Amino acid sequence: MPLLVKICGLSTRETLDVALEGGADMVGFVFFPPSPRHISLETARELGSRAKGRAVKVALTVDADDAILENIVETLRPDILQLHGKETTARLRDIKAKFGLPLMKALPVETSADLAPLPGYAGVADRILFDARAPKDATRPGGLGAPFDWHVLENLDLALPYMVSGGLNADNVTEAVRVTRAGGVDVSSGVERMPGVKDPELIRAFIRAARAIQPSSPLPVHGERSTAQRAGG
Repeated sequence: MPLLVKICGLSTRETLDVALEGGADMVGFVFFPPSPRHISLETARELGSRAKGRAVKVALTVDADDAILENIVETLRPDILQLHGKETTARLRDIKAKFGLPLMKALPVETSADLAPLPGYAGVADRILFDARAPKDATRPGGLGAPFDWHVLENLDLALPYMVSGGLNADNVTEAVRVTRAGGVDVSSGVERMPGVKDPELIRAFIRAARAIQPSSPLPVHGERSTAQRAGG
């Protein structure tokens, strides 16, 4: 199956259009005030309407309560909720029951020990995103431009679709996919000229590099799109 490409942290019409015209499968919008990529609900409404039917809309939140999620869902009408905090499996079940949307759970990775919570999340989430574990003094859990040791995932046996993130760019995305055999890649800081400011040329370059990847063996079913994703929201 083709590699899924997600451009995350989009905040302007120009960069969203570049991602859409470049053929991104997923476009991510951040709702977390400490992040330089955080957008208002008003901006989300405008960008969401531009992306509708052209790519899967992903709403990224961090330990958000139901009221915040309700505002986001009502305004953006996302196709997937990306939970990037310390949400428990029980919290995932509650969110899915309340909002009825597919869930992508981000799992911070540094060593193989960080994969311990994976079975629990895999029983509830629809997709897993492996991201680099943030330093202890970090103000946000992701988008920090640092990769993790991809070899931690080298022998991963996971029936659930998964993607990799963390420090990806046009130069290293091929190696990341080769090692992890992930079905999708997620980039944010790797297509920015400065934190929170996307660079159109870097977006285009990343999508070109990802599309050029020719795996030595067919990508696993981990990359297969769901019916909802194929429909593009």
